[in-house]
Amino acid sequence: MKSTFPGDSALNADRRARDLASVTEGEVDLVVIGGGFTGVGVALDAAARGLSVALVERGDLASGTSSWSSKLAHGGLRYLAKADIGIAWESAVERGRLMNTIAPHLIRPLPMIFPLHPGIGRVEAAVTSAGFHAGDALRMLARTPKELLPHPRRVSAAAVRRLAPTTDAAGLRGGLLSWDGQLIDDVRLVVALARTAADHGARIITYAEATDIEPGRVHVRDRLTGDEHTIGAKQIVNAAGVWSDTLSDEVELAPSKGSHILVQAARLGHPEAAITAPVPGHFGRYVFAVPWHNGLVMIGLTDDPHHGPIPERAHPDGDEETFLLDTINAVLGDKLTPEDIVGSYAGFRPLIKSTGASASADLSRRHALLRDSRTGALTIVGGKLTAYRRMAEDAVDAVVEAGGLSAGPCRTAELGLVGKGTPAPGLPERLVAVFGTEAAKVAAYGDADPGLNEPVREGIPLTGAEVRFAVEHELALTVEDVIDRRSRWGLVDADRTDLYDAVVRLAPELIAESRHEG
Repeated sequence: MKSTFPGDSALNADRRARDLASVTEGEVDLVVIGGGFTGVGVALDAAARGLSVALVERGDLASGTSSWSSKLAHGGLRYLAKADIGIAWESAVERGRLMNTIAPHLIRPLPMIFPLHPGIGRVEAAVTSAGFHAGDALRMLARTPKELLPHPRRVSAAAVRRLAPTTDAAGLRGGLLSWDGQLIDDVRLVVALARTAADHGARIITYAEATDIEPGRVHVRDRLTGDEHTIGAKQIVNAAGVWSDTLSDEVELAPSKGSHILVQAARLGHPEAAITAPVPGHFGRYVFAVPWHNGLVMIGLTDDPHHGPIPERAHPDGDEETFLLDTINAVLGDKLTPEDIVGSYAGFRPLIKSTGASASADLSRRHALLRDSRTGALTIVGGKLTAYRRMAEDAVDAVVEAGGLSAGPCRTAELGLVGKGTPAPGLPERLVAVFGTEAAKVAAYGDADPGLNEPVREGIPLTGAEVRFAVEHELALTVEDVIDRRSRWGLVDADRTDLYDAVVRLAPELIAESRHEG
C-alpha cells in the first residue's frame, strides 16, 4: 500500500485523519510503534527503501524520552573511558554524519570546558586530556573535519573565565577545551525525521496507541476519538522505548532516569561553552552545564535506576536536584541554589536488564533487536540518541530479511532531512537557526498576516507564525505539543500559563491534553 502523499512533508490533523483511515483498509509492509528517535528513524529508513510504512505513537512525536535528552550528539568519550571502543566509534561516525550530511542545520559545534581547579589532580588532568585526544583521533578517523570540531587543547585560566565567567577562579590553573555536537533541540530533530519520512510516503499517526500486537496485525486506539482500529502489516517493529515491555512479555528492561535542571543563562554569566564537572568517585562520568537557547542553561544529567511505572512527565526529585547542584557547584565560584532553578525535566533510558551491572551507569548502551516468539514483532531497545540512524538501519535490515520484503539498500547515511540547504536571503536569523530552509515557509505566514510576526508575549520571542507552522506542517495537535515540544518555552514554569493562553488564541483548533488522557 503506497502513500497518497509522497513528496509532501507537511504533517497536520487532516493528513493524520486520512492516513489513519487509509492504513486500516489494507496491509502495509511495516508498522512502527513509537514516535521517538528510534521509531521515526526506522520509519524513514524503511520508507526511503521503498517500503510502505505506518508509524503509530500514543502521544506526540518525541513526547517520551526523546524530548528529555541533554540535546547533545556525543562523540563517545564516555565509552572510551569504559574501553567500549565499539560504541565510541559508532558514536563518532554517526555524529559526523549528522553534522556533515543529515542535519547540519539542526546541530552545532559546542565548545566544552573542563576547569582544572584544585580538586583535579595532575594525574586526573593528564588522563582526561588523553581521553579528549583519543576522542579527537576517532573524530579524524570518522572524517569529521577539524573546522567543524577543532582539536582539543589546554587553555589558560583567563580563557576559562571568558568562556564560563562564573567558574571558580581560586586555584584555577587553566582548563581543557574540547568540542562536541549540540542539537538545536531534540524534538526539532525528531520532527524533521518524521517529516522527511512522510516526504518519502510514510504515514505518521500520533495519538494512536498500540493496544495489542498479533501476528500480522496491530490493534490501535485513536486517543482523540476513542475509536478502535486494526492495521495489517507484513512486519512490525516495536520501538516504544521504555514502554516496549508493555507490548512484549519477552522484553526485560532496567530503565534509567536522567534528570536535568534549568537555570537562567544570566545566572552563570551567559557562558559560551558547556561547563564540565566530574562526578566524584566515578571516573568518566560528568555533569554538564550546557548553554541552550531561550536564555537557559541545562544542568544534567543523573543516571539512576528507576523502579515502577514510567510516568508520562517526570521531574528530578530533591536528591537529584541536590546532586546536580553540588556537582556543578564544585567548579563554580558563585554557587547555585535551589532558588535559581526555573524549570526541570527527566527522561528514562530503555536499557536492557543485565545481571552483572551494579548500577544504571554500568548497563550497556548497545542496542538490541529482540524477536517476539508469539507475535513475530521485532523490538528494538537500548542504544543512544546519536546512533539512532544505525539502530534504524539494523532494524530495517532485520525485518526485510525476516519478511522477504522487496526493498532497496539503506539510504539514510547520505539522506539530508527537511530544512537542510542554503536558506533564502533576508530571512530572520532566529528562524533560520531553528528551521533551516523551512524558515521561508514560517516567514510566509507573517508576510500574509503581519500580526503573526509579533511575539506571543513580551519576553518570549515565539511568534504566531511559528505556532501556525507547527499546526499546519509539524503535526502539533494539542496546546502542549506547541509549548512543550515545537517550542520549549513551556519548560520554564513561570512562563507556562501565559504561553498556554496565547497559543490557544492563535490556534483555537488545538486540543487540551486533558481531553484525551487515558
